[in-house]
Amino acid sequence: MSELDQETRCGFVALVGRPNVGKSTLLNHMLKQKISITSRKPQTTRHRILGISSDESTQCLFVDTPGLHAATGKALNRVMNETVHSVIKDVDVVLFVVERFVWNEADERVLEALEHSKVPVLLIINKIDLIKDKEQLLPHIAMLSSKRDFAEIVPVSALGGHNLEPLETAIRKYLPVSPFLFPEDQVTDRSSRFLAAELIREKVTRQLGDELPYDVTVEIEKFEQVGPTLHIHGLILVDRQGQKRIIVGSDGDRLKQIGIAAREDMEVSFDCKVMLNLWVKVKSGWADDERALQSLGYTDQ
Repeated sequence: MSELDQETRCGFVALVGRPNVGKSTLLNHMLKQKISITSRKPQTTRHRILGISSDESTQCLFVDTPGLHAATGKALNRVMNETVHSVIKDVDVVLFVVERFVWNEADERVLEALEHSKVPVLLIINKIDLIKDKEQLLPHIAMLSSKRDFAEIVPVSALGGHNLEPLETAIRKYLPVSPFLFPEDQVTDRSSRFLAAELIREKVTRQLGDELPYDVTVEIEKFEQVGPTLHIHGLILVDRQGQKRIIVGSDGDRLKQIGIAAREDMEVSFDCKVMLNLWVKVKSGWADDERALQSLGYTDQ
């Protein structure tokens, strides 16, 4: 075997874009398992989440980021935007995800954030499965090409898993020659405790939709393996008493449904029986409290 054949490639690949374009769905499909929560509600992703994909010669370290947005009033919003800008500076490749025929001010804002990036930027046009006449995509691609000299433009469907192999091939070309940074069987740098909190928050977001604003987060108070069963106690934090009533629901029914859905996902993710207990607590102003955000892990880089 030649020296060239023995070379391995390893590098960090950022997924950036405006809120709700499918970055987390794309990451989960690239990894072939769920590590980043998803919902139809914009800004579901709040943290930098690393997903690790390895084969014999390549290790892609995907960095899922919160959607870049204009609102910077609350500390939480500022922290999420700072996370995106920080990630862009420290990666080897950027995947700029947009949505089929949509291009708006939020997409322009992401493009501006990439203005000084020196690494290859691949434009990923998502949700192409919703386009009946694919020829309609050609003039749109021409328009997008005029925005920046993209290294590649790759149409995909993250939800359907379409055209992901050409995307993976394109990414590999731009990764630096380097030894692997993580064991080949590792899929994320986040702890199981963190993933449990995210799964609970996903179910809250999915079940409540527009009924509940963004002022909700989850803290894991207990995460303990007792024999074959994992015991998890989750605390759902909200900003106001009215929000607590919405989550708990009539006779606790809604909180029960949130718990059932979260537990089912946890048992798949952790491959064991899970006993999940949930509580809801009012913690006013947590989303604009720098100390609270630090304790909840939002400022962890």
